Amino acid sequence: MSSTPILTQTYNTAYGSLLLGAYNNKLCLCDWQQRPTRARIDKRIQGQLASHYIEQACPLLDIVSEQLDDYFAHKTQTFDIPLLLIGTPFQQTVWQQLQKTPYGSTASYCQLAIAINKPRTSRAVANANNANAISIIIPCHRIIGSDGSLTGYAGGLAVKQHLLELEQTKPIGR
Repeated sequence: MSSTPILTQTYNTAYGSLLLGAYNNKLCLCDWQQRPTRARIDKRIQGQLASHYIEQACPLLDIVSEQLDDYFAHKTQTFDIPLLLIGTPFQQTVWQQLQKTPYGSTASYCQLAIAINKPRTSRAVANANNANAISIIIPCHRIIGSDGSLTGYAGGLAVKQHLLELEQTKPIGR
């Protein structure tokens, strides 16, 4: 195991709790604690980094929490956080493309596959989307089915719907 731990904190939202994790001053985890594949995600992150989780205060995670507060309060549409993407090269390509999906909009898995120049990989794109461990900041909630339907989300479909609605509403007084 690495001597550098993955520092973790819990961030509570109106929709559930997120587990935040930082490694070497980069965010490697912002994921729904109740997700069905929680253990698999944790094993991948800890295994790839040859590290372990330790709950501890961390300036980067404080910044992440502040930016998430601003997101939920309609004060920001973007995040300025150094990220550490832990996955296969294909997954990382999908996650980088996901970050280009604008606030308040949606795209389909097919559109995402086309955007990465792999138009026949919609199913693999969906799997990469599902493996995203940095929810909200890497906005996998903005990806929907080709027919416009909501499809799987780590936080659950109700949370996905709430996040999309949050991004469609304008803050009071603006």
